[in-house]
Order: sequence, then structure tokens, then C-alpha cells
Amino acid sequence: MKKINNNTYEIEINDVKYLVKERNIDSNKGDFGKAGIYGGSIEYSGALKLAYLSLSALRSGCGISRVLVKKEILPLLGPNILEQTLCILPDYNDKFYDKLKESIKDLDSLAFGIGLGSDKHLEEVLEFLIKNYTGNLIIDADGLNTLSKMNLNILKCKKCNILLTPHLKEFSRLINKPIDEIKKYSLNLVKEFASTYKVTILLKGHTTIITAGNTTYLVKTGCAGMATAGSGDVLSGILAGLLAYLNFSLLTISLGILINGIAGCLAEEDNTNISMIASDTINNIGNAIKIIRES
Repeated sequence: MKKINNNTYEIEINDVKYLVKERNIDSNKGDFGKAGIYGGSIEYSGALKLAYLSLSALRSGCGISRVLVKKEILPLLGPNILEQTLCILPDYNDKFYDKLKESIKDLDSLAFGIGLGSDKHLEEVLEFLIKNYTGNLIIDADGLNTLSKMNLNILKCKKCNILLTPHLKEFSRLINKPIDEIKKYSLNLVKEFASTYKVTILLKGHTTIITAGNTTYLVKTGCAGMATAGSGDVLSGILAGLLAYLNFSLLTISLGILINGIAGCLAEEDNTNISMIASDTINNIGNAIKIIRES
């Protein structure tokens, strides 16, 4: 762990390799947690992305991955679900929240927001999750866009650990500041937000910032080929998988970023930075973990 300045460190492979140690031969899927993926809509290309996230979670080592979807997108998603399990949510009414509460109560981690669009009920759903879910909640993509329209003090009412995973534009919406200002003062702005709302933030970039407001980790990884649709979704799936069976910590989150970045670099080697796509990264998650283990 390389110290950059007071409470800021650059994370390297040796700092996290102990988290992916060999597993006992007597292990079973129940030993490695349950990850949930909630997202998707008819209007957006969310169906296949949900399958990506869910598969990423399994590739990252969780025991069970559950996809939570509204019934109208089931025909789009169904053919892409193999090892994962499905939870079909009903129309928005009292039964919807009963079903949602039942579906999340045994989940160790839950990624919320991919491909959800701008459904008028999403603010209510996100508030419900923040106030009722007790595991590790990852808010990404349309989940972040939904959050940016809400009173952010709702984050202080949480029962769960919350990880926000914005890129620059999404963070700009959250804090209502221009991207140029965020680029200039990113470290301070991310730390201030995390400290104010008692959440953990992962600000994506070639140098990714992870902080809960005090200690801050920097992770430098990735490649040009990862500038393709779905790369952020794969990262959220990896994080959901890891946070299903590892402690919620800055190091666990850093591990997820390293796995994603190394897998992306391997995918680029095989496919070039022009032709690689997000599923190529998923296919290299295992190779990335092997590299981390053997470093």
C-alpha cells in the first residue's frame, strides 16, 4: 500500500490478494453469499445488462445470484439467464413491496439501478430499499440518476451499507457541480460527500477514488478498450458478487476494481481496444483472479 498523503493510499495487488485465497474443498454455495441484481426496463437495453451483472457476480465468487425484475421484461431477459435465479416483481401496489421485502431479506448484497430508466415509482422504490434493506446496497446508473432527484438526506436513514458508484457525469448530477470543477477537486469533493451522507463512494476513472470520508484509496487500472457500453455494469456485478461473501470495506471494493481492470486489459489483448466489448471482460474475470492470486 503506497501512501500518497495523509489518509490517502494507492492500492496494489499485494494489498488485496489475501481476499481471493483458495477455498476449502468442503465448501458449498451457501458459504459464499447471495447477490441480488435489480434493474431493467422495456425502454432501455437493461435486460442483457442484468444478465451481465448477474453473471459477473457469480464469476466473482458469490454462491447465488438472484435477478429481480418487473414481469414485463421477463421475455427479454429469460433466454439470458442460466446459472442465475429469477424473482418476478408484480405491478406497483401493496403486494409489490411485500414481494420486494421478501426477495431482499436474505440477500447479502444488492445492486440497484442498471437499465431502470426513469420510472415514476423509482424514487419510492429506492427510498424503500434504503430504509428496509439491511445488507450491502450498491447504487449505480439509473439508481444514481434517481437519487439525484431526491432529498439526499434520505441516505442518513439507511439500515444498510451503501456504496455509490458514479462516473463524473453522475457525480456531477448528485452534487450539482460542473464536471470541470469535479476533475479539479475530485478528492476533496468525494470525501466531503461521503462524510456528509455517511456512505462509501467509488468515483470511476482511470484512477478510481474510493472513500467513506476519511481514509481514501486510489486504484489505477483499466484500458482504453473498456470505453464501451456495459463496462460499468460489469464492475457493479463484480462488486455485488464480492460484497455477498466478503466484508464491506474499502479493500473489498478496491479488489473489485482491480479484478474489473485486469479482466478488461486481458480482454483488450485478445480483442484490441477497438473491438472488445463488455462481455469479453466478464469472460476474463477468472483469469484476473488467477493473476491476483499468483502475484
